[in-house]
Formats: sequence, C-alpha cells, structure tokens
Amino acid sequence: MLLSGGGTTLQNILDCCQSGRIDARVIAVVSSRPGVGGLARAERAGVPALLVERKAHPDTPAFSAALAAALAPHKPDLVCMAGFMSLWTIPEEYQGRVMNIHPALIPAFCGHGFYGHHVHEAVLAAGAKVSGATVHFADNQYDHGPIILQRAVPVLEGDTPDSLAARVHCVENELYPEAIQLFAEGRLVIEAGACAF
Repeated sequence: MLLSGGGTTLQNILDCCQSGRIDARVIAVVSSRPGVGGLARAERAGVPALLVERKAHPDTPAFSAALAAALAPHKPDLVCMAGFMSLWTIPEEYQGRVMNIHPALIPAFCGHGFYGHHVHEAVLAAGAKVSGATVHFADNQYDHGPIILQRAVPVLEGDTPDSLAARVHCVENELYPEAIQLFAEGRLVIEAGACAF
C-alpha cells in the first residue's frame, strides 16, 4: 500500500483483511513522506513500513524507479494507493494492478491539485448537489484510469469541507474493500479502457 499521511485508509484495509471481509493481506506499506502516521500504523500491525521519500529524488522518473525497487522484493499482486500524494510512473508490470481511491466522482473534481480538503472545498464552491468517492485503476495521470466503483453522497445545506469529507470518508471505507475483494476474486477485467466485473 502506498501512502503519504495518517493511514486511516490503511487501517480500514488492515481491519477488513483481519475480519475476512477482504481475502487478502497487506504485505508492505511505502510512504513518500517521513514520520507519517501511516508508517506507525503499519509497524503496529507487523507490516514492513518503508520510506521512499519524494523529496530525496530529483524528478518523477528517479522517484518512480526507487518506488518500484522498494516494492519488487515483496512481489505484490495489487498495489493500493491510499492518500498517496506523489505522481508515480507505473511500470509496465504493474499496469492494471494499481488501484487508487479519490474523494469525488471522477471525472469531476479530480486531477493535479485536487486532493484532500481541496476537493471538498471545490465541490462546495461549485454548488454541486452530490459528491462521493471513486475507486479506479491508476494510470500515469492524476486521478485517471478505468473506474471500478463509484458511490454518491448528497451535499447538504450548510455543509463545510469537514462535514462533507466525513460523509465521503464513510463511503470510501465501504468502496475500497469492495474493489479490492473484486480483484482478489479475479472478477475485474479491463476492456477497451473500461473496467467490468
């Protein structure tokens, strides 16, 4: 699992693996930032916690190569991004095996600069009536690639970025485990740039 922050999504996945909701296990966690809560969560769970610091690499190709090298010994079947804030040029061997979750309904409110509260602020500023979450297979663009699952939530009168984020996060906690389980069951197929199951 790739992350850059506190690891709440990681914790959700760890809990779902332990409960049997997901027929899989987290075999390594890689952070692009040092000292984040996600690394501590991984260590507490007995999962290898690795640091590939984005700032330690001069450009995206160098960072991407270092990230791939860190993952290689673990031979993951699936790589899940969970609040991962760095662009990774995904190697050919991982194409169709990298998932991301985004706190909006792609293709709306996504792309470079749309992460965390920036997304919810933009949704509210636009006067949108719905938002939600999207799980998709990642490619080499921000928040792009075949969509696996989406679920909408209403934007309520008087919502703040915090209240909307909380509602969306509840949906994220449902969707990501569902998508990972579909992958574990071998049910996800990418055809003509779209995902089917």
